[in-house]
Amino acid sequence: MLRESGYTLQANRKRDEGASHPDRNAQFEYIYQKVHDFLARTQPVISVDAKKKENLGNFKNPGQEYHPTGKAPPVRVYDFPDKALGKAIPYGVYDLAKDQGWVSVGISHDTAEFAGATIRAWWQRMGKPLYKQATELYITADGGGSNGSRVRLWKTELQRLANALHLTIHVSHFPPGTSKWNKIEHRMFSFISKNWRGRPLLDRVTVVNLIGNTKTKTGLTIMARLDAKRYEKGRRVSDQTLRRVHLHRDPFHGEWNYSILPQAPRNREVINAC
Repeated sequence: MLRESGYTLQANRKRDEGASHPDRNAQFEYIYQKVHDFLARTQPVISVDAKKKENLGNFKNPGQEYHPTGKAPPVRVYDFPDKALGKAIPYGVYDLAKDQGWVSVGISHDTAEFAGATIRAWWQRMGKPLYKQATELYITADGGGSNGSRVRLWKTELQRLANALHLTIHVSHFPPGTSKWNKIEHRMFSFISKNWRGRPLLDRVTVVNLIGNTKTKTGLTIMARLDAKRYEKGRRVSDQTLRRVHLHRDPFHGEWNYSILPQAPRNREVINAC
């Protein structure tokens, strides 16, 4: 009777994004113009974000992989985390111009300090050799998480980064509820998920190798490394420290769009001591 009445079995579809910010489209257009401006001047443009945390161990990983008939590898029935193995926390950097990526696999927490360390690692290993004449860096990021627009530690870490790399760092955040439009999501993270689908993430080495072996026909390549440093959660940044950040807000939505300039040596010492 249901089929005859036009009913079929269907799954839920994620389409309802809720209320959107009135300047959502304007912010997308603003980011689009800035990306094209930086690329036209051969200045690096990167998209950054953290992938979801992954339990390490012989756990089921969604997806399928070819095996002899009836010989799919057995995995644990329950997904209770293995305290000895812990979790893997991938934080990525995607270079829009070169179609290249870098992923640091953390072992403790997704913090702004971890995000800053990942961007620095990308610059030292991949960015600097490609952009030897660069004086600026443009970062697009989500509005929340460790690299959120309201995260004070994110801004102080970017100041340290600007000082160390001698670059003016420009940042644009996507409006609330639009993180899926961040380039790194569908140009890099999606292919990582496809590459390891159906494979248990047994340990940290497995995660790093599977990420590093991710490639596409269009030329995407990714470098990955383990970041074994323990990053502390809950670090607070005082008003006084935040005021020392050499931050310039753009005229359009300065809470989403801003730049951080390298500091004079004396001020660098103050920020680094915080």
